[in-house]
Amino acid sequence: MPKPRSGKPLRSPLEREIRDSFQTRKRVFIGLITGSSVFLCVFIALLWVIPFVGLTTIHPLAPWILGFITAALILAIGWAALALVLNILLGRPVLFAKRLRGVTVKLFLPLMTLLGRLVGIPKQTVRASFIKVNNELVRGEGHRYPADRILLLMPHCIQNSRCKFRLTYDIDNCKRCGECALAGLLDLRDKYGVKLAVATGGTIARRIVVQHRPKIIIAVACERDLASGIQDTHPVPVYGILNSRPFGPCLDTDVALEQVEWAIKEFSA
Repeated sequence: MPKPRSGKPLRSPLEREIRDSFQTRKRVFIGLITGSSVFLCVFIALLWVIPFVGLTTIHPLAPWILGFITAALILAIGWAALALVLNILLGRPVLFAKRLRGVTVKLFLPLMTLLGRLVGIPKQTVRASFIKVNNELVRGEGHRYPADRILLLMPHCIQNSRCKFRLTYDIDNCKRCGECALAGLLDLRDKYGVKLAVATGGTIARRIVVQHRPKIIIAVACERDLASGIQDTHPVPVYGILNSRPFGPCLDTDVALEQVEWAIKEFSA
């Protein structure tokens, strides 16, 4: 049986599929995060070089103090980028970098999106790459949680558009007719004891997170909503699963239930 770099055997074809999908995305992420960190370091260096002459009029040591601060910032950014790339390549935290997910979420994603736009990489590709890498970082933390502290957060578009029952405030209004994936998700909730909620947008999603106070979120959505949700809920870890859109965005979307079940098993204690 093939083994990942961590040395642990891949436990199922589904995990191999998830791993292969990650491999196809990580090159984009590594390239963008490297470019973003170089851009940021050059920008910081310019902040020191440009006013260098003028600072001497304040104090003879002022340029060197600013230079020291600038060098420290450049080293910190370079360390974070290198540690993150090594984490991606090796599949485990390195260089004492167990908190890199926060740096990625808050700093690198906006820069990566801007850089991707400049070099012609679509936003959706950047976001998908970010989601895949975020998932690996969440898994790399190695934490497991009580089932009742795991929240399955679904988009409202996963509900059949012809359904007359409103599920946003009470998921148990679902009659489990099987016309959409919610019946299967409810079965997973009952089987494993996790929590399940449906959100109509970012504001409702944040309210649900505050109400349930989960330790981890397994979220299903499109690239845009997952990327913004990962940012909004930080530091709560989010494992993102892309929905399928046979009828286009925001209408009768679907999700592979076996991926959701695999994620539940992966993170439940």
